[in-house]
Amino acid sequence: MTQVEDAGVDARPERRRPRWTPTGRRRAAVAALLAAALYAPFQLVPFHVFQLTMVLVYAVALLGLNLLVGHAGQISLGHGAFFAVGAYTAAVLTHGPGLPYPLTLPAAAVVAFLLGLAFGVPAVRLRGLYLALVTLAMAIFLVPLLKRFEGVTGGSMGLTLPKPGPPAWSGLAEDQWLYFLALAVAVASFALVGSLLRSRVGRALHALRDDEGAAEVMGVRLPAYKTLAFAWSAMFAGVAGCVYTWVIGFVSPDSFTVNLSITLLAGLVVGGLGSTAGPVLGALFVMFVPSIAQDLNEAAPGVILGLLIIAVMYVAPTGLAGLAGRLIRKIPRKE
Repeated sequence: MTQVEDAGVDARPERRRPRWTPTGRRRAAVAALLAAALYAPFQLVPFHVFQLTMVLVYAVALLGLNLLVGHAGQISLGHGAFFAVGAYTAAVLTHGPGLPYPLTLPAAAVVAFLLGLAFGVPAVRLRGLYLALVTLAMAIFLVPLLKRFEGVTGGSMGLTLPKPGPPAWSGLAEDQWLYFLALAVAVASFALVGSLLRSRVGRALHALRDDEGAAEVMGVRLPAYKTLAFAWSAMFAGVAGCVYTWVIGFVSPDSFTVNLSITLLAGLVVGGLGSTAGPVLGALFVMFVPSIAQDLNEAAPGVILGLLIIAVMYVAPTGLAGLAGRLIRKIPRKE
């Protein structure tokens, strides 16, 4: 028997608790968030379920905008136009040919993708304010265009559509069924974008955002990736617009004015450019802050909204996602 054993001391090496890696913490947070999302519609009243559904819709739209602005370094003031194209594609196909709801989703995605591909061509030669003006022009002329083709779009009166009803086997109410449809689309969209950003395409987009000259020297084809960034961004906006049509059951040109594009961009900046949580936090901003501004001052809600944006950006220059990350890093960890 050794002296260490005689002294009653365990000679075996001390086992340390494995520390969570950032990836492990991120996965745990996503799992907890998803579990809460699955549980929420059974505990909330229908109106609050509707609000959460709209948050998911806006999160998908901002996911596409984040891909373009946050990861590719481009600018767009016309993202609401792609949102409207997806909404009207689903509405027209449902109202006219009577296309089943599930088929309107890929149709809206394809139409918005092709439109984004067409508008992505000017992005090859334009930058900064010039590119912003081109995208802004798209958002401006879309509303009069929708009103002009009254026979297809319903003109100023819009189109009223029946909402997708829950199947009998689900046992869900209509608001819960629409929520889960939006949740499924949002989860699939975030998974697709996450996979895209982890691939060679994501590295090329980040190189394009950081330094176009260096990216070109490294072999990144700038025209192709700039155009595709617009197309992918538009596609997710179109998907969000399609789900918006399912949830609201009505589309009108006045729902897709320039204010929508500006609000989406402001929401993304407030949420956090280039971050995973940015689109979700931005969607919460887009859904709730304008209504709060309206309640605070019915005469000038835009002034209140602007002041709220300034206050948030003063406290969190990198967005709410960046602020949350800094607060989490300040929490002392046990060794």
